[in-house]
Amino acid sequence: MAVAYIQEFDIVDGDTSTTNYDAVSSALNLSSAPDGLIAHTAGFDKADGVFRIFDIWQSREQGERFISEQLNPVLEKLMAEAPGDFAPPKLDTWYELHDVMS
Repeated sequence: MAVAYIQEFDIVDGDTSTTNYDAVSSALNLSSAPDGLIAHTAGFDKADGVFRIFDIWQSREQGERFISEQLNPVLEKLMAEAPGDFAPPKLDTWYELHDVMS
């Protein structure tokens, strides 16, 4: 069953730059979608005051594998190079989807 993965980061002091997201994306250097990724979105929800990442994965296991094997090493490196610049998400959650259409 497909699952959604959501992360939300507070917009702080009206800052809507995407510097951190762009640095992570660049360091990942993906030329195609990782195994199991159906859709990836990222953008600002100004009404809720967050930058939201919303992904749809074929399975939670595939998403977690990508996070542990590819994303986390990039985040650890970037956080070590710029301590304090990468705040953790205020929301980090998974849920099963009832329906997906693409």
